[in-house]
Amino acid sequence: MTDEEFDAFYVSSFSLLVRQIYAMTGDYNEAQDAVQEAFLRAWGRRGQLSGSGSPHAWIRTVAWRLAVSRWRRARRGLDLVFRNHLHEDAPGPGPEHTALVAGLRKLPAAQRQAIVLFHLCDLTVAEVARETGVAEGTVKARLSRGRAALAEHLSDRDERELIRA
Repeated sequence: MTDEEFDAFYVSSFSLLVRQIYAMTGDYNEAQDAVQEAFLRAWGRRGQLSGSGSPHAWIRTVAWRLAVSRWRRARRGLDLVFRNHLHEDAPGPGPEHTALVAGLRKLPAAQRQAIVLFHLCDLTVAEVARETGVAEGTVKARLSRGRAALAEHLSDRDERELIRA
């Protein structure tokens, strides 16, 4: 991949990859940092990146691993930052978005990752399996269990809303 091709790849992919990692982590700033760091690492490998088959998958995998690693090192600090994080100039998320993010946060990381890759990134089961390094059957199980748990979390929220009304 030439410098110009890499620049074009960056411009066309950065926002999409940030949204995907945000859906996996639930922290927009962390997603931006992780994707930016992944692109920095990819810059040094840009010659090999085009031969990797899917540069998006490479960036997404590196960004996910960076985000998980940072989370493990600074779990308590990130909790404080996340609670105090406000976007003054951005409109707030709608109730459906808030419910979905809250439901995704309640899922185990592996199930959340499988759901985001399959439903939001539009990857096939085989692609999710390759990207996460697990068998296709494992991906299918994570998707099934994750969907069931997410539906339960979302329906619990709906029932609580009805009780309050």
